[in-house]
Amino acid sequence: MDFNDTPEEAAFRKEVRAWLDANATCKSDDKQSFRARNDDPNLLKKAKEWQAKKAAAGYARITWPKEYGGRGGSPILQVIYQQEESNYLVPLGFFDIGLGMCIPTMMAYATPEQLQRYVKPALYGEEVWCQLFSEPAAGSDVAGIRTRAERDGDGWVINGQKVWTSGAHYCDYGIIITRTDPNVPKHQGLTMFFLSMKSPGVEVRPIKQMSGGANFNEVFFTDVRVPDAQRLGKVGDGWKAALTTLMNERLAVGLPSGGLDVDELMELARDTELDDGPAIRNQQVRGKIADWYVQQQGLRLTRYRTLTALSKGQTPGPESSIIKIVAAPKMQDMGAFAMELMGQGGIMREEVPHAAGFQAQWIAGAGFRIAGGTDEILRNIVAERVLGLPSDVRVDKDVPFNKLGK
Repeated sequence: MDFNDTPEEAAFRKEVRAWLDANATCKSDDKQSFRARNDDPNLLKKAKEWQAKKAAAGYARITWPKEYGGRGGSPILQVIYQQEESNYLVPLGFFDIGLGMCIPTMMAYATPEQLQRYVKPALYGEEVWCQLFSEPAAGSDVAGIRTRAERDGDGWVINGQKVWTSGAHYCDYGIIITRTDPNVPKHQGLTMFFLSMKSPGVEVRPIKQMSGGANFNEVFFTDVRVPDAQRLGKVGDGWKAALTTLMNERLAVGLPSGGLDVDELMELARDTELDDGPAIRNQQVRGKIADWYVQQQGLRLTRYRTLTALSKGQTPGPESSIIKIVAAPKMQDMGAFAMELMGQGGIMREEVPHAAGFQAQWIAGAGFRIAGGTDEILRNIVAERVLGLPSDVRVDKDVPFNKLGK
């Protein structure tokens, strides 16, 4: 494991830092950030302006080929840029799905003419993309979707519903997985398309969350027409296209960013008085903090393994799932513990030091354990693809989709 930059990486880091110094505001507080969930109505505009500036400088997607606006650089250079950018107060969260999942899928399946049309506007923040996969009855089991696409002349007609679609309310385009043949097993009857979110028959309904935000959406499709030219991959080969997207999703979701961690919990414990004195002197509190500190260091070293692989030109494998398996429950448990430590003050927000951050972390923690793959799905990935354990029994493997449940 190599913790140091190569001379070339160190030079790139210096270049990036100089550019960020000239174009962005350095954070005065490590936990300051802009996020897509914020209520600022001008935040999307600010994010698009920053994205355009970053793209013009060649930092928006460093690993992409030069003909698509990238630099043809290595993944470790992208990591270095993200490490440096995290020290600056810039808008985040609007383009992660589009540039991290949707456009890479387009690159794998769209025509050269389509890539010429759609990649640059996405890279420069002119158009925002979303991913239309999950449904009310198909979350972790993506292949169980019911949204259908039926042939109609030289196009298709889509009817159905998607849910938990992040950012759909401000997105211009989306990639969508549909069922085109219910007479074959569920993984074989799928087809992927891309479409305009402004198409007639597309209705987006934001889902109000208990945190006060509404970044997730229900999306309804009623007789939405899509030309066959917007099909990604072969008819019935949508599961293969979906796996391309999901592989990119695992890398894009990764770890929660901007959350409070052990240092902030220790600060809270020092500032909180219990019946027997400061919370930091309580053995149970100290034991909890110690456990999370060990997890924090394990995650840090696991990330270094990934960075070392990237620096050698290797692609991180399924073992990367371990990071989220540990990080997501840790995030939720730590938020819950901090809320309990603060007592009734924990339900307040800005009025109480730390309360806003830990409350938001506690509320968001459950969702993060679902986004990008549930705990159970990721544990299966590690068990089957890392440890080589036998696969789960799948009784529906060879059963036609329209016969399931009968």
